[in-house]
Amino acid sequence: MLRRSVLLVTAAVATATAQQPSFTIDAALSAPFPSGLTAAPAGARVAWIFDAEGSRNIWIAEPSANGSFASRQLTRFSGDLGVEIEAPVWSGDGQTLVFVRGGEPNPRDLPLGGTPAQIWAMTLGDTAPRLIGDGSSPTPAPNANILAYVARNSIVVTSLDGSGKPQVIVRDLGRDGSLAWSPDGTRIAFVSNRGGHSLIGVYDLGSKSITWLAPSVDRDVGPVWSPDGGRIAFVRIPPGAPGPFTSTRTADPWSIWIADAATGKGREIWHANAGAGSRFYSLEGNSAFAWGADDRIVFPWEGTGWVHLYSIPAAGGTATLLTPGNFEVFSAALSPDRRRIIYSSNQDDSDHRHVWEVPVAGGTPTRLTTGPTIADLPVFTSDGRSIAFLHADAKNPMRPAVMTQSGPIQDVASQTIPEEYPGANFVVPQPVTFRSPDGMMIHGQLFLPPGGSRGARHPALLFFHGGPYRQMLLGANPMGAYAYMYAENQYFASRGYVVLSVNYRGGTGYGLNFRVPANFGPSGASEFNDILGAANFLKARPDVDAKRLGVWGGSYGGYMTALALARASDVFAVGVDYAGVHDWSDLLKVYAAAGAKAASDSLARTSSPLSSIKHWRSPVLVIQADDDHNVPFDQTVQLTKALREQRVPYELIVIPNEIHDLLLHRSWLTYFHAQSDFLDKYLLR
Repeated sequence: MLRRSVLLVTAAVATATAQQPSFTIDAALSAPFPSGLTAAPAGARVAWIFDAEGSRNIWIAEPSANGSFASRQLTRFSGDLGVEIEAPVWSGDGQTLVFVRGGEPNPRDLPLGGTPAQIWAMTLGDTAPRLIGDGSSPTPAPNANILAYVARNSIVVTSLDGSGKPQVIVRDLGRDGSLAWSPDGTRIAFVSNRGGHSLIGVYDLGSKSITWLAPSVDRDVGPVWSPDGGRIAFVRIPPGAPGPFTSTRTADPWSIWIADAATGKGREIWHANAGAGSRFYSLEGNSAFAWGADDRIVFPWEGTGWVHLYSIPAAGGTATLLTPGNFEVFSAALSPDRRRIIYSSNQDDSDHRHVWEVPVAGGTPTRLTTGPTIADLPVFTSDGRSIAFLHADAKNPMRPAVMTQSGPIQDVASQTIPEEYPGANFVVPQPVTFRSPDGMMIHGQLFLPPGGSRGARHPALLFFHGGPYRQMLLGANPMGAYAYMYAENQYFASRGYVVLSVNYRGGTGYGLNFRVPANFGPSGASEFNDILGAANFLKARPDVDAKRLGVWGGSYGGYMTALALARASDVFAVGVDYAGVHDWSDLLKVYAAAGAKAASDSLARTSSPLSSIKHWRSPVLVIQADDDHNVPFDQTVQLTKALREQRVPYELIVIPNEIHDLLLHRSWLTYFHAQSDFLDKYLLR
């Protein structure tokens, strides 16, 4: 068992931030953001992706002779091209990393368009990665020089070292993915998504045949092999589950099945109860669905109204609650010996996250990280003696770290934080709570100007995150966009604003009833109560000038901004709406076409900002990328037309060829600089 340890910030990080001479938006976004942390199956190494101002590359850290971990950059891609890298995967011997670079979501901001999804491999001793070919979902075999992947809706195998030619082994009716090799490397399990249902198949490389596992009309997902390779466990979700943005908390109960990998014969070993937890909900981060030691299945479930970990014998029986309490689990990983689970949660500290450990068979969880920090996405190293995770705090950015059995937490890439990063000048946000007019308790983070705010009334801002299934924290967020938005709120505080970041209803971290509230979104816009409650909280403060109150947010936060301005222009003097939803009735047609249940057109329309456009008077900056795959660009077209007709003062920024998540670093700078200038024009006077 890993011993409990306090989270330590290395001297290198403290030195880097202490040398910061000035506070600018560019400097606040200068630290590289880590993602895709993954542990090698051998060698105790870990790897991750660093996004350094738009240049995305693979880094690794490995143990040295003295037990500390040393990091180095593996790939050398350069330029702010908006070319994404997907989470890397290791070969079975821990010597080669395989990753996908490019793909359809990438911005087409090049003369010849975007970069196609390409699979690359890099062995640790090589100086450059080698191109495998176009494709996705690369999955190395556990004990052979074989790589499986998906290309042109077919499953392909090739040699990992590039010595052979790719060979199509499955050309299926559905869209294949979720590839999983058997422990002996002779078979591949996969999910075949067929629209309204999905099947799990097992391809045998020897017999060149497919065995389908208990096929049905349901959606089967997440295949995991038993350690002996004889069985496969998977999740079965009945059709007709409610779509996003609804107030429906229940569905036909989901279940866990186990099938014989050779015959396909399966049986249910567990199903969720009716009511809370009947609707399947996965973790935000690494999956918790795993086959543990002593033939136990580990899985997530919110049967208590909170997302928790459970385990159950593969033979069936009563599920054991592993993480009891009124808190949520966000990410989890199984130890190499399959006997322990490490996970991140907000137990005892709703505005931070910490790493915990618990036996798969059950027992008292042990807290591994402490202090005012955000520690998330943990993984075990291959020897089981260390864990790696991403962590941050109020002043230091998200970064990879390792904790060993015999020592404190070590930042493994502190040398990458630029000298100009202004973390030393960040304020420590305060946790606050307030009640909305309908009685709902809401959490938030309050940013005050440096040196305090006594003796003067300051302009103030409300910030609403996107999602809405997100949670802002008292430090940098594990999700890149929200780490940037946290930095933007710090910048506003440095300029004299009082900023309240609001974790409104519909977000994560506070249980099922909070995440799926009554009359939510297109079913009544009950979250408007949280807008009013947050505004009342700020207006009641003696350090806030109630006449200089602004609002900003992106995606669902853009919807919240538009809702605030359309319904309460007497409260909000100005706002910035990035990629907001303005007419639910149009957006929900997209989800209805995919089979999701939606609110009625009339209710969705009255829940939309455009239904209150005649009351909108406050100036607004509207920003959206025109290749947005999440919120149709027509939402901005409709809003702009309505603002013109109502003669509402507005400014518009369209970012050509970009996507919703803004993969180009310069797009983030365009957004944040324009936003700051616009708000300053109306509020800093």
